Order: sequence, then C-alpha cells, then structure tokens
Amino acid sequence: MSSAFISYAPGRYMPPGGPLRFGRESCAGGGSVQWLLKRNCSLAPRQLLMFYATLCLMSLAIAGFFWLHGATLVMPFAGVEMLGVGALLLLYARHAADRDLIQLCPGRLTVERISGPHIEQVEFAPEWVRVEPETGDGSLIELSGQGRRIAVGRFVRPESRPQLADELRWALRRWPFRSQAAETAEGISARQESELKWQP
Repeated sequence: MSSAFISYAPGRYMPPGGPLRFGRESCAGGGSVQWLLKRNCSLAPRQLLMFYATLCLMSLAIAGFFWLHGATLVMPFAGVEMLGVGALLLLYARHAADRDLIQLCPGRLTVERISGPHIEQVEFAPEWVRVEPETGDGSLIELSGQGRRIAVGRFVRPESRPQLADELRWALRRWPFRSQAAETAEGISARQESELKWQP
C-alpha cells in the first residue's frame, strides 16, 4: 500500500452556495450543523424479534413433525440451528445502532463514534481541524488537530467520502464566520432599535 499523503481537492465536489447533502443545520439556530452517519438497518428491533420468533416456531413445527414420525435426531439439530441463528441476530442487533455523529457549533467540533458498547468522543477547536483521507482516495476521512485524531465515514460509500470531506471542509470554513456575522447583525439591529427608542 502506498504511503503517499493524498488530499481531496477542496471545492471539487461542493457546488457554489454549499447545500448540505450529508449534514443538516440545527433547527434551534445558533449557527450549528450536524452529520449523523449511521448503518442502514432494514429491520427494527421489534421486527427482528418477531422474525426470529416466527423462524423458531416454523423450525420447531417441522422438527416436531419428524419427531412424531420417528426421526428423533431432527429436533436437536433444529435447536442447534436456532441457537446459531439467534447468536447471529444478537450480533446484528448489537451493532444496529453504530454511528458517527459530528456536531459543529460555534467554537467547537465534537465527533462521537459508537461501535457496539464502545463510545469514542473527541472534541476539536474548528479553526485547527484538518480534514484528510486516512490512507488514500475512497478511504475513511480523518479529522485531526491539537494532537487528536479520529476517522469517520464508515457508513458512507467509498465513492461518496470525498464529497463528505469537502462538505466538512466547507462547513468548517463557513460556520464560524456565519455565526460571527449573525451576532454582528443582531448587535447592529439592537443598537438601531435602542437609538430609535431614545430619539425625541
């Protein structure tokens, strides 16, 4: 594997105006935006439990039929089969909630990675964050700064990761200035209202 340090070209995928494809702006305002990158789970936990219960009933019904007709070894094999399927479904359910959560607020970038019972959380000052591919084109996206680093993008297709990297760069450049501009505009508006109130 090549050890060359490759950087995605900023602005290569981000159109002018920078609409967010992977992230969304907070409804509460305050110039914050978040990216929730999670596993695409087709079955909810309740649906998974119902599926497993139905599978067990069908398997036991078939095994019971053969048991009544003298094939007594079918029942133990059916039990082992259901235990194996149950173990695999439990492993699936254990990682169903895996996700990468990236939150950008004025003055703070928080990244949280959940993998089963393990939670990794890193906080950065946005102005010091570097967004680079971990190893090369299509690899995980590494966020680094102030001696800390974390890789994100496990649940994004490799061909879409450069676009996510550009979106993160774009937001890191835009959001702090946007927040300052909003505060400045609010301050000017409040001052103008105050001046109008005190005019004779």
